Order: sequence, then C-alpha cells, then structure tokens
Amino acid sequence: MTTNSKPAQLNCPVCKKMVEWSDDFPHRPFCSKRCQLIDLGCWADESYAISEPAIGLEDENLEEPSENNNGWLQ
Repeated sequence: MTTNSKPAQLNCPVCKKMVEWSDDFPHRPFCSKRCQLIDLGCWADESYAISEPAIGLEDENLEEPSENNNGWLQ
C-alpha cells in the first residue's frame, strides 16, 4: 500500500514563510539557518521565556535529598 500524502506544511515561526516538513527543509520548523539563529538569539537574550516552572511544583514543596545510614541519597 502506497500513500501519496504530501508532507505537512507550516509557517516559519520567525518570518512566516511556508515550510514543508521534509528533508528539503533541513532547518525545519524554520525556513533557513538565518531564521533558526534569530530564534536562538531571542532565547539567549531572554526575549523568550517560559512563564511557569516546567514541573509545576512550588519551591516550598521541594525537599532536599537526605542520606540514609549507608551514605546513599534517598
């Protein structure tokens, strides 16, 4: 059984140019190395940030690991 489905298409997150999700676009989801580096720069200079902790735990709920009597962390 052969499928003739076309690769998914999406817009480059930086310049909004149409990008195919295929080997023809090695920098996907970006259209080019330039857009990939622009996005990386935004993360590096903290223009982009994750607003909440990834694990969703409050700091006061975190406990320090303790050693058992064998010296292993629990």
